[in-house]
Amino acid sequence: MTAVPEWMRPPRPEGWYADDLDKLAEAPRHTELIDGALVFRLSPQRVWHTRMVTALVKSLMDQAPAGVEVDREITIRLDRWNRPEPDLLATTAPYDPSRTFFTPDETLLTVEVVSPESAHRDRSVKLRKYAEAGIANHWRVEDEDGSPVVHAYELDGPTRAYVPTGIHRHELRTTTPFAINLDLEGLVPGRKS
Repeated sequence: MTAVPEWMRPPRPEGWYADDLDKLAEAPRHTELIDGALVFRLSPQRVWHTRMVTALVKSLMDQAPAGVEVDREITIRLDRWNRPEPDLLATTAPYDPSRTFFTPDETLLTVEVVSPESAHRDRSVKLRKYAEAGIANHWRVEDEDGSPVVHAYELDGPTRAYVPTGIHRHELRTTTPFAINLDLEGLVPGRKS
């Protein structure tokens, strides 16, 4: 075994803080912070995942109203010990090229496109953390035989928990967080519904 690089050692007994991520120049791209621990992407992404994220970003950008920005792979500073990185998000924050994170009060929607290596975090850990932070809408996108299936959730304010609002195949139509109409099969290159 090789020695753990010094930069990977937490700076304090309770772990890393959200602000520490901006100071870790050695950390691999897409490093997240979950409960004070650094989480690294363990394997390369599949082409399906990458293209799905790109297609969703483009589609949501085309439909977003004025004052709503859509970005990919930017962290959200949920609290002192949590800074996850959704695959994409819609925010009310004005464009700032030097930003490295958003806050829950600026975030309208988070989207996780599930990968085998991140399935548990995407389906359970992040779902709970985004809800507890007060993010109003969340989508989890699953690969079902090459077709995207969107599991949509909306925040129940008093309980700070997500309530499922639908499982969408082929098409997704919603008015939250803004009017969205997606041909899900059309997001997959080479497929038309």
